[in-house]
Amino acid sequence: MEQFISYFEELPALYKLIWVVACLALVWILELVIPLVQHQYNKIKHDGINLVFLSMSMVINVLVGVATVGVFYWISTSKVGLLQWVELPFWAELLIAVMALDFIAQYVAHYLLHRVRWMWKFHLVHHSDTKVDATTGTRHHPGDYFIRELFSIGTVIIFGIPLAFYVFYRICTVFFTYVTHANIELPKWIDKPLSLVFITPNVHKFHHHYERPWTDTNFGNIFSIWDRLFGTFVYDDTKKIQYGVDVTDPSKDEDLRYQLGLPLNKNIKTD
Repeated sequence: MEQFISYFEELPALYKLIWVVACLALVWILELVIPLVQHQYNKIKHDGINLVFLSMSMVINVLVGVATVGVFYWISTSKVGLLQWVELPFWAELLIAVMALDFIAQYVAHYLLHRVRWMWKFHLVHHSDTKVDATTGTRHHPGDYFIRELFSIGTVIIFGIPLAFYVFYRICTVFFTYVTHANIELPKWIDKPLSLVFITPNVHKFHHHYERPWTDTNFGNIFSIWDRLFGTFVYDDTKKIQYGVDVTDPSKDEDLRYQLGLPLNKNIKTD
């Protein structure tokens, strides 16, 4: 336990970056070998635009991380939060922390990003990608990403989640984000059993269908159990999926200026 905590508390930023690059490299290879859709696009340009959004998110992540160092210190010294008030086995506390973050900072936050009009306009950037692949997972308007960060920190405070647990959770989300968005086709005999517990590549693709009701399903990031519990889970034929969103201009999905301006674009319908 002490080794685990020490390792993730002291994990260098370089190691985190290497993990991001390694996960991305892995799914890029899989996209070449077992593609779900044969996209007709300039992959370098497409992925380059999405990686610009990633760079913005990384800046926000660093700034929020610096600002919340005191939060983790306060939790550990003042014993704030649910996990600080109970004595449970190490594995149980880690599981609770990961599930709490996945539920509140991912499922709930994601659900609200679809249901609250002004939040949805930020989230449109993510859904406006008409060629969904691994890098789509990094495609978030800075406002969208900042909202998610606020939900993460709120969850950390409520549950009293230690820094090591939080870093471990973030490492897990990087892997699931890239894999679930990756343009890869898993056989149903693999994908469907896994989807009983986890969000899989096939499952998340329905969320990127261009219109409702599929757009408003499969909100989870790691676990599919939240969608199953709250009736937002769907599993169908992936061949029926059409990427994008029906309220933005699909021809401008790689127009950085247009995408960043979506939250203030009065021509965008939010109903």
